[in-house]
Amino acid sequence: MTRRLVFAASLALTLGVLFAAPRPAAREDLPSRLTDRELWRLMADTSETDGYFRSDNLTSNELLFQRVIPDLLGRSKPGGVYLGVGPEQNFTYMAALRPAMAIIFDIRRGNMLVQLMYKAIFELAKDRADFVSMLFSRPRPQGLSSVSTVAGIFSAFAAVEGDEALYKRNLEAIDARLTKAHGFPLSSKDLAGLDYAYHAFFLRGYSVRYSPTYAELMTATDNDGIQRSYLASEASFGFLKDLESKNLVVPIIGDFAGPKAIRGVAAYLKARQTRVTAFYLSNVEQYLYQDGKWNAFCRNFSTLPLDRSSTFIRSMSGRGIGFGVGFVSSLGAMASEAKECQ
Repeated sequence: MTRRLVFAASLALTLGVLFAAPRPAAREDLPSRLTDRELWRLMADTSETDGYFRSDNLTSNELLFQRVIPDLLGRSKPGGVYLGVGPEQNFTYMAALRPAMAIIFDIRRGNMLVQLMYKAIFELAKDRADFVSMLFSRPRPQGLSSVSTVAGIFSAFAAVEGDEALYKRNLEAIDARLTKAHGFPLSSKDLAGLDYAYHAFFLRGYSVRYSPTYAELMTATDNDGIQRSYLASEASFGFLKDLESKNLVVPIIGDFAGPKAIRGVAAYLKARQTRVTAFYLSNVEQYLYQDGKWNAFCRNFSTLPLDRSSTFIRSMSGRGIGFGVGFVSSLGAMASEAKECQ
């Protein structure tokens, strides 16, 4: 072959490579941990503007929410990503499902701050008794250990008064953990909001919400009488402490029917080849129906990566339907419901 022909062939090959259709970007795996910068960026990129709800919702008002856990475990696959809304009840579902990552939505920025408060306390506490001590700013009683029952822990702390000096030291430690150790750019308004939430736990104790109390929530059981709260065992607490320490619990500000939050999370999860294990909705759908926004929510969640095991966890008022006062939880098949929106 002459030198001219060799040059022409090489040129043709080079041009073919340069102008060939671009290859799709390599897909990532779900991370085993997020850096502080990655966590904050994910929060910022998917969050919407601060919204309004009629109450603070610092703790759950659903005493019976553990009762669906045995059925939920029968439907679910290990791993995946848990989605939820609101405060601490998510931790109990997460402790049961053991997801690889959890993302907590809420229309209020205040809930994001509550979740960050919990994050700092999980990381700073060495065990359940330390956690309860820090959450309520009460000195740790003698005799509590890794084998103490959750009822025993809350009974012991019930006999101890809140300590204002301890509260102030704890608040400083929480702020430092978030702003210095993690470097999160929380504003002075954010820190004031975090203080507002944390002070409610110090001031009101177990009765952050009059009913059910925090002790009642933590010592509740499923239908078989098994205690499944996230403080029922050191193993459950330890799982959550590890997840929080790896920055894998992500609080996001967003309306379920909004244009950004759920769809942004869906894109993030799809790019990382994972699926939604469960989505705890509480009774948010009630308000979406009232405001004529449920269809927008349906279109949003239909963009999530789902499989046949992906499960909705819902709550509805038990008034007037034979269950008495309170909320009753139920489960739904996410993939089947998503087909109605497509």
